[in-house]
Amino acid sequence: MEVILVTQTSSNKHMEIGLLILRMGIGIMMAYHGYSKITGGPEAWVGLGGVMGIFGINFFPAFWGFMAAVTEFFGGIFIALGLFTKPTALFLIITMFVAASLKFNSGGGLFEASHAIELGIVFLSLIFIGPGRYSIEKKVWPSPTQS
Repeated sequence: MEVILVTQTSSNKHMEIGLLILRMGIGIMMAYHGYSKITGGPEAWVGLGGVMGIFGINFFPAFWGFMAAVTEFFGGIFIALGLFTKPTALFLIITMFVAASLKFNSGGGLFEASHAIELGIVFLSLIFIGPGRYSIEKKVWPSPTQS
């Protein structure tokens, strides 16, 4: 019985480390992609925000582009740190949905949209899993059952 308990504890620790690696890797890469969009300036934001036209939203393209860039950059940082993980993941899912929709709408198939879809699946998983033990969120707001 004691061996099973040790194995479970070891397995949980490995799972938490794996989740940390996933969060850090995906978060840093999202921040990297978002940084180039933020520093692109208003002209780049208009182009990026123009994508919303495929949903019939044709007003304030610079605003929508800036919001996508901010979501990717700061969302990536928040995911990497494990801070506001679930709401951040939701915003990133929406951003990835728009990105995948753009690929499909411009004649691309699943192959072209796959990267955004894959990231969306990762972010959806984070909504269910949460940030894990090794996160700022768990240090600042520990759950009542966590010691």
